[in-house]
Amino acid sequence: MAEIIKVHGSALSTATQRVLACLHEKELEFEFIPVNMAVGEHKKEPFLALNPFGQVPAFEQGDLKLFESRAITQYIAHGYTDKGIPLVIPGKQMATLSVWMEVEAHQFDPVASKLNWELLFKPMFGIPTDNAAVEENEAKLGKVLDIYESRLAQSKYLGGDVFTLADLHHLPNISGAMRTQVKKLFDSRPHVSAWVADITSRTAWAKVVAVNK
Repeated sequence: MAEIIKVHGSALSTATQRVLACLHEKELEFEFIPVNMAVGEHKKEPFLALNPFGQVPAFEQGDLKLFESRAITQYIAHGYTDKGIPLVIPGKQMATLSVWMEVEAHQFDPVASKLNWELLFKPMFGIPTDNAAVEENEAKLGKVLDIYESRLAQSKYLGGDVFTLADLHHLPNISGAMRTQVKKLFDSRPHVSAWVADITSRTAWAKVVAVNK
């Protein structure tokens, strides 16, 4: 009998959503264990035994304990190649895929996360938006998306011709951004806009979104 996969996290957390999307794409059964971040459960035991940095999500499967969402998705994608869709590409193409996973983590995520914090989460928590930070990060994101537009003019997806982790990792922050004024930055770039429409309409992602409705 296969060991049960457990994901400890928050449905509002973009990092948690990244892992849930991956599990749904791989059509894997799992147990979701909510972590109440409002009362600081992620900063206390027993959660700290799973992730000493006190951040969601954490992943358990038998005696295997993982944290960092992108590490978890890569474990799932490489460990369950026979389930769902591949999400990774064998051979030399994996190098290109890895480049775009790094781009997401280091170029896209920092600015997109900052914008979602200012425009989506701060209003939710009754905190004033820093308009200067929004303006600065919109400019930064625009430059990143110019590069994406060029890349997506050459291939349907970031990692190549098929949907992979390089695309999936973007979903939580893109989904949030499309609910704010930042949507215009995606819509104004035709190849980026088509890519966003494609990846956000996936059945696996719809299951993640449905949890927060």
